[in-house]
Amino acid sequence: MTSDKNLKGLILCGGRSTRMQQDKSIIDYHGKPQWQYLHGLLSGFLPEVYLSCRKEQTFPGCDQLITDSIESAGPSTGLLSAHYAQPQTTWLVLACDLPLISRQSIAYLIRSRQPERAATAFISPFNQHPEPLIAIWEPAGLAALEREYKEGRNCPRKTLLKTDVFTLENPYSTEQFNANTPEEMRDAIGKIRE
Repeated sequence: MTSDKNLKGLILCGGRSTRMQQDKSIIDYHGKPQWQYLHGLLSGFLPEVYLSCRKEQTFPGCDQLITDSIESAGPSTGLLSAHYAQPQTTWLVLACDLPLISRQSIAYLIRSRQPERAATAFISPFNQHPEPLIAIWEPAGLAALEREYKEGRNCPRKTLLKTDVFTLENPYSTEQFNANTPEEMRDAIGKIRE
């Protein structure tokens, strides 16, 4: 458990899951809904873990929710809603579409955190850009995202590319696999069962 009480977990569950054709946060990869699996992972490291969600979503047994307070901003919606709710909080952010993520990646990200930078993020093994949705966002990084949003830009990755982000290679980079389609979901289930 980290000693930094200002570092909290945020699981992004509010996406529309259009390509998956079902809510990605409730897919069962590990014997429980994905949100619950991720919540359990982060709770082992952080004093508080929140779910970012739309108003109509419910998560039985979880009362630490941050409901979207802005509309139509893609993945920035959850990040900015959390920032507006708790402006001084640093958020360890995980997208709910990460079925292979485990304690080892999270532990490595927390150990590598550079709190004086705007964010600490893994590098994508696919395009070598920062992964904004497997990252630790400091208040300064979220303030930069807010400025971008107010100027009509709402891409967290592009915000990170413009800020003082600390990027690192994840030694467990296969855990960064995103499952966004039914085919990718089946691939992930196959990898988990291997």
